Amino acid sequence: MADHITIRKAEGTWSVRAGGAVLGESTEALELVEGDYPPVIYFPRGDIAMAFLDRTDKSTHCPHKGDASYYSVVTKSTTLSDVAWSYEYPKDGVARIKDHLAFYANGDVTVEQI
Repeated sequence: MADHITIRKAEGTWSVRAGGAVLGESTEALELVEGDYPPVIYFPRGDIAMAFLDRTDKSTHCPHKGDASYYSVVTKSTTLSDVAWSYEYPKDGVARIKDHLAFYANGDVTVEQI
């Protein structure tokens, strides 16, 4: 793993909400800390209502984590474009985040410990 990335089990129960809907809750979330960036919570896919997510064409590359795929959250009232991402095939050093999703907590999406 890159020296500046730490992954550990996120303590407690975490939730993610968007567009008035609870997308998921998890006691198995992971916290990834990369350098000086704020921690990012990664939710197991099995704890997320994937029916609300549509994969998009967007992708990005991180030299430490690999290629990220993006998802939009679709609710009755809105579509929040590219607000979730996943490393489908993460690099070996961060393999724990495989089959997990992270979300941009940007006001439209709320990620919080409950």
